Amino acid sequence: MLIDIKNVFKIYNEGMENEVRALAGVSLQIDRGEFVAIVGQSGSGKSTLMNILGCLDIPTYGDYNLDGTDITERTDKELSHIRNKEIGFIFQGFNLIPALSAYENVELPLIYQGIRSAEREERVMDALERVNLADRCEHKPTEMSGGQQQRVAIARAIATHPPIILADEPTGALDSKTGIHVLDILRQLYREGTTIILITHDNGIAAAIPRVIRISDGVILSDQHQEVDWL
Repeated sequence: MLIDIKNVFKIYNEGMENEVRALAGVSLQIDRGEFVAIVGQSGSGKSTLMNILGCLDIPTYGDYNLDGTDITERTDKELSHIRNKEIGFIFQGFNLIPALSAYENVELPLIYQGIRSAEREERVMDALERVNLADRCEHKPTEMSGGQQQRVAIARAIATHPPIILADEPTGALDSKTGIHVLDILRQLYREGTTIILITHDNGIAAAIPRVIRISDGVILSDQHQEVDWL
């Protein structure tokens, strides 16, 4: 079991009049090599769940075990190390550093990992090749379209060779054609054995993903496997 969360609560302003239960007793298991969509509308708790799965936050109550590691007892420094090693993030807003080129944006997490220069260069160019952007490696984000920026963000996520890709509305800021291309990249990563967790509010996207978990008001409503035509 790669991901195992049990009876997880995330409560803001606990015990106060304005208490908010963003997650209310969520339990979820994800095996290595799955492609999962977590679907919900704004305020459903899906972003809070993503933050916990991605070790960006910890539960108020409950247990989270990631690849044999108890996440709930880790320090911020330990969580940062786990994120850098285990998870590649893709965000709707791209989260690229404007002053850096595409190459430098992809290289940055590899520097944090302490990877030597020659291997960094190989990994960066391989990742940019995979998203068909090697020829734009010296361009800065402002010199790229939204679709190109998202592909740089994907290259940054996969350059560290993480076992998990966590994608938060990765097509939300893109036109439909570019969004399909981004999903094709994620499908290929899945075929190669990467675990993909995609957060979305779009039922059309969810319809093309093998496992769909629906969340509302901080609880899981359904968790279903489905046939998809690209497998």
